Amino acid sequence: MKKIKLQGFNNLKKQLSFSFYDFVIAPTSEEKQSYIRYINKRYSAKNIIKLLKKIVERIEANILSTSKQNYEPYGASSMILLSDLKCDSVQMHIDKSHITAHTYPDFSEKNDVVSFRVDIDISTCGEIAPLTALNDIFNFFDTDIVVIDYIVRGYTRDKKDRKVYMDHEVNSIKDFIKYETLREFTCKDLILQNDNIWQLKMKRVSFDMEEFFSDETKLDKKQKKQSFKKLLKEIDEIYEAS
Repeated sequence: MKKIKLQGFNNLKKQLSFSFYDFVIAPTSEEKQSYIRYINKRYSAKNIIKLLKKIVERIEANILSTSKQNYEPYGASSMILLSDLKCDSVQMHIDKSHITAHTYPDFSEKNDVVSFRVDIDISTCGEIAPLTALNDIFNFFDTDIVVIDYIVRGYTRDKKDRKVYMDHEVNSIKDFIKYETLREFTCKDLILQNDNIWQLKMKRVSFDMEEFFSDETKLDKKQKKQSFKKLLKEIDEIYEAS
């Protein structure tokens, strides 16, 4: 797509949102607590902020400030306020760009299936294109379901004072994800080009039953199959409803 010559600062808002879901089977309180400890450690606010900083590098923005918080008994939040200095025509602008991440472990004593969700939102203005960060995010998370939404809102003006509602080409979110990643998932692609709305829902193609159980599980083969069937039902339900 040919570059649009703008009148001044680019006022378009670009919002990229992810929801990543991971599942395990934990029939006992001990197994549930073990999984929660693993999630709290691997996806702590400190580790999440490292990913967010990598995203900042990828989209060529600058960090103004960071904030992170772990919660009891589980969960974490991280945020980075950004400054976009890519545009050559201006030296400074109002800083309205940010990245946030929130984790949501979910388990019930009555349910063998334990899930973990992390939501990441990248909101930018100016010339930043957040879609370029997709592969870095996939490299960080183990996931069974992914829901990605991309929306462009507002308008800016070109040199002839005409309104510009879209300043870059997007056909499908899939175009920004490596083929090696895409082939591991079944995808549902929603494209509302005229409304500047794109959504991609992804569900892992194949599931190895054993990877969802801890080494300490006391379930026999029959019980494993029963729990695994429940897990697959849960995954299908969330994939369709998300």
